[in-house]
Amino acid sequence: VVIDAGHGGEDPGARGRGGTYEKTVTLAIARKLKAMIDREPNMRAVLTRDDDYFIPLQVRVQKARRVNADLFVSVHADAFIRPDARGSSVFALSDSGATSAAARWLAKKENDADLIGGVNLDVQDPYLKMTLADLSFTAQINDSLKLARAVLTELGEINTLHKSDVEQAGFAVLKAPDIPSVLVETAFISNPAEEARLRSDGYQIQLADSLMRGISRYFAQNPPLERHRAF
Repeated sequence: VVIDAGHGGEDPGARGRGGTYEKTVTLAIARKLKAMIDREPNMRAVLTRDDDYFIPLQVRVQKARRVNADLFVSVHADAFIRPDARGSSVFALSDSGATSAAARWLAKKENDADLIGGVNLDVQDPYLKMTLADLSFTAQINDSLKLARAVLTELGEINTLHKSDVEQAGFAVLKAPDIPSVLVETAFISNPAEEARLRSDGYQIQLADSLMRGISRYFAQNPPLERHRAF
């Protein structure tokens, strides 16, 4: 399982009113989740970043593909112009439009972290490349939605849900064509009450545990198979 701590280095992400940086919170949660996964038999976690440094979005995707990941989970802490916005959300990739204006706005904001040129496919024929990509992304999105629903269900046990359903948008970091991938907005760092919780070591453990339970629920229903990549 590849765990992606959102933002990092010169890209701090969102900032709470109390001065908390998203990049700090996401790394703390990612490290706790990695420790939980590594304690499980037959499971191993890999962090896209293990310290405070910048990684382009495309490189995060490449790291997941390089280790032949079965899942990719990107951890974030949302922000909005209104301080009363609150709750957890889980996103999967969309092959069409975003499921809401907010999802579209959030995807644009996250994608602005750097410029991504898309996934490089090692197939020369452009028509074959398009067909393979379409088939693979359809399967990826279907599996990503299953993972997202499992994670959202578990998050709902410890926090209000900002949206009761999984949302979809064109997040660049979710574009590994053959790895089920989700982006988790753990809470609104722009909400003072949620910012205070996100700073708490105990709440970070609760969030990591919820993600762990969601991942375990997904694997119980969808055992990982050896994938033979077409590109």
